[in-house]
Formats: sequence, structure tokens, C-alpha cells
Amino acid sequence: MNNSYHFDINQNKNQTIPLIYKLAKMENADDKDIQTAFRQFPKGDNGIFKKSDLTVSLIEFLKTSQLTLTPHELKTLRQNLKSKEVRSISGVTPVTVLTKPFPCPGKCIFCPNDVRMPKSYLSDEPGAQRATRNRFDPYAQTFNRLVAYKALGHSTDKIELIILGGTWTSYPEPYQIWFVKRCFDAMNDFDTFTLPNPIETKMDIPFEDKLLEEVDGTELNKTYNQIVSMAILPKKSQSETEHATWDELFNVHSQNESSETRCIGLVIETRPDEITETEVIRIRKLGATKVQIGFQSLDDEVLALNKRGHDSSVTANAVGILRRAGFKIHAHWMPNLYGSTPEKDIEDYRKIFSDPRFKPDEIKIYPCSLIASAELMQYYKKGLWKPYTHDELTHVLEEAYKLTPLYCRITRMIRDIGSQDIVVGNKKTNLRQTVEINIKNQKADIQEIRYREIRGKKVALEDLKLKVAEYDTSVSTEKFLQFVTNENQIAGFLRLSLPNQDSPHFIEELDGAAIIREIHIYGESLNIGEK
Repeated sequence: MNNSYHFDINQNKNQTIPLIYKLAKMENADDKDIQTAFRQFPKGDNGIFKKSDLTVSLIEFLKTSQLTLTPHELKTLRQNLKSKEVRSISGVTPVTVLTKPFPCPGKCIFCPNDVRMPKSYLSDEPGAQRATRNRFDPYAQTFNRLVAYKALGHSTDKIELIILGGTWTSYPEPYQIWFVKRCFDAMNDFDTFTLPNPIETKMDIPFEDKLLEEVDGTELNKTYNQIVSMAILPKKSQSETEHATWDELFNVHSQNESSETRCIGLVIETRPDEITETEVIRIRKLGATKVQIGFQSLDDEVLALNKRGHDSSVTANAVGILRRAGFKIHAHWMPNLYGSTPEKDIEDYRKIFSDPRFKPDEIKIYPCSLIASAELMQYYKKGLWKPYTHDELTHVLEEAYKLTPLYCRITRMIRDIGSQDIVVGNKKTNLRQTVEINIKNQKADIQEIRYREIRGKKVALEDLKLKVAEYDTSVSTEKFLQFVTNENQIAGFLRLSLPNQDSPHFIEELDGAAIIREIHIYGESLNIGEK
């Protein structure tokens, strides 16, 4: 497994093994104590180790019996290595997996064209790196992510499975069924009471290294779709193995209902013009509960200039169908697109929540960054597009914070793209933190969910009060029930949808029914049955 990680595990073991033993004996250590220990065993000329370095080393050393730790020491070690508590502080543990590279129906000029990845993703992004290490094998991606969480001390009982990779609905149905089934197979096979070894996959990937050297670059004679099709279509043997039946999928769904590693939510992402009533019924059959959907902009002129391929009415129709079917709606929005301005963007964001056809439950804000392989590069070279200044961008994001209603969560405020991949545009990874500091200095009243989450704070039930917010959409009346503290911090919520009864429902079972679209309790993820 050494080649799966960013550093040589065995080359560094003379430093990592004693550091692991030291951390295993440090009970009740705080962050300062842990950082001191890390500095005592430096990484040669390359600074200090990261917790993730020790985590992958620990997995390898346990696998090869190079460590002897008591159960109590292992528990202490995992607690001290536990990082990114935010991963499970929202009450569930997210497992993100990527689909293989595949032709995309979109022609957006801002989209990167990394042929090693599914459309719109870059190979240097953390999730993409994990997918590559696992050769886009859904089973290996899921299982090995659970291994990593377990090693870090996170609960793996309640999993939100997030399937990313361009336009999910453009993949063949047999591949979709197989992909979801294999993710569920991994969760059903995972033993939550021990630390399993990582597994390796022998799956083919679309490109081997030699071919990558030939096709990877910014000046491609062929389109992304042409290159990916050339690599995928000849692999008929693989397409035959990437196949499962609906009955096989329903069987693993049923098994997972009593599994120790239980999927409590399944997320897919797609384009608005891929959403139809028939498609939504099929997504439901797969087990999906949330759809990430690319709004990008609601300005029809901006959408056209960026070759999005549809207008805002298509987005509105897609949101209505998804809401009527009970899905959680997670929008993607991009300021600084070609043809927009800071002023236009602020008004565009305002429309997202003032127009009853939209009003998503969650939103990711991804400021447009220039990637060399994107068609936008040609516009930049001609002087037709340029990135916002830092002040312009932070102003747009600050206003977005202020305009976000209490029922919506700003999940992310920056795309996890390495600065080496960005030609021009924001390269600051702490942009959200900067924006939040500015907002606090302005003493702005921020209502969005993530800003108000209790996170690791302990609260008593008697200190919480129920508040109900009601808002109308084009297809329903929504009631947002939330338990909050006296400081308006949110401990949990429920989304109750009361659909309009204008016409018979396209899903017979939901005709005339109220729908609980989501219930969520914040705080560190607990094991199933634990209070």
C-alpha cells in the first residue's frame, strides 16, 4: 500500500514509529501537547509530520505487525490522531467517492478538462487523489475511507455516502446500479469493532501512465469527451463486470438496514437539464436522498455566455420535481463567471432565495477560478474575462452570507483546488474564515445553518427551544422546525414539506402526503443506539 500515499511510509518509519508509541501513551493530551510531540520527531528537512501521515503509517504497521500496542494504547493513539473533527461533528460521517472518467453532456467554458478525472474534477483534489489510489473502484474507495475514519477515531456507524463525478445521470444505468451496490457491499462488509486492513483493487482505470503523458496537458487537439471515449469504449470486458441488477441492489439495501455501518443518506450530483420525473423515480430506486445540482447562475445571459446548455427555467423545473419527490436540494453557485459582475452576482444570489421556484436547502459557493485546461483560458488570454480582486470577491461572499436564510446551510465557500492548478483567481484556502471574520467585525446578523451549528458544544435539552419558520415555494409550503439555544445556535432541525395539491403526484405513494425531507441532529456522530 506504500505507493498509495503521498510519502514513503517505510522511509520515514524510524521517526514515525517512536512518535506513534509516544502518542499512544499520552492520555488526556491537548493540542499543544500533541504538537510538541510531533516536533520532537521531525520529518527530516521537510518539517513535521501530519496526522494523516501517521494514520496511513499506523494502518500499514498494524497490517505488517511492526507495532505492538495494547487496546488501551490504541484507543489513546486514535484519540490523539483524531483530526478534522468537523468531518463527524455534524452528526454523521461523510464518505465521498468518485465515479470514473466518462463523457459529459455539458460544454461549460469554466469546466476543467482533466482526462484522468470525471468531468469538472482535478486530479490534485483530495477526493480525486483517493479515487485514483483506489482506481475508481467504488468498493475500495468506500471501504478504505471507512478504514481511515476508524483509524482516526471517528464513528463509522452512520454514513452519508456522497457520490461525485460530473453528471451522474449521464452514466449508463447498469454502471449506476453496480456502483451504488458496491458501495453498499463495502459498508455491509466493514467490521466496526476492529481496525481492518486497507484493501487493494485490480480494476482497470481509463488511462495508464504512458497514455496520460500523451494526452494530459492544456493544448489538446481532441475534446475531453473524445479522449475519454477512446479510453473507455474499448474496455468491453470492464463494462461487463461493472453491472448489477435492481434486485441485487435492493438486496444489499435490505442488508444495510441492520448493518453496523449504516448508510443514512445517499447523495448524487447532476445537471438541471438531466432531471425529469422518470429520472427522479430511478434515482429514488438507487436509494438517493439528496441531489447536488449545478445552478451556477440564474442569469440567462450569463448561462448562455458560459455555454451552460440550458436556462434558469430548466433549473426551476428540476428543483420543483426534486422537492415534490422529497429530496434534499443542494445547489452549486458560481460567482465571477464570464459575463457577470460583483453587483450582478449579489442580485443573482438574492434571487436564489427570493424566487419561490428555487430556495435550496444547502448551497456550495464556488468562485470561478481559471484552470489551464478550461475553455475559459482562451477568453482570459483575449482579455474578455478576469478574476475579481480579493476585495470584490470577499464583498460578494459577505453579502451572500447575509442573504442566506435560516433554513439553508452554506456547505462550502471555496473549491478544494490546489493553488498550482489555478492560473488566476482566488488561491486562499482560508477564504471562508476571512469572510466570517469580516462579518463578525460588521456585527452582521447571520442566519445560515453552518454558522449557527452547536458543533462540539454540550447543551441540555431544557436549554433548547423549538422555533418554526414557514416559507412558500412554487410547489409547496415548507416548515423548518429547529431546536435552538438562547444564542440562536442550532442543535437540530426537521424539514417538513406540505406539497401543493394542484395535480396528481407523479409518485403515486406521495400523492396527498406531507413529506419529511430531512431530520438532522448536530453534535459528534454517535454509534447506533447510543444516547
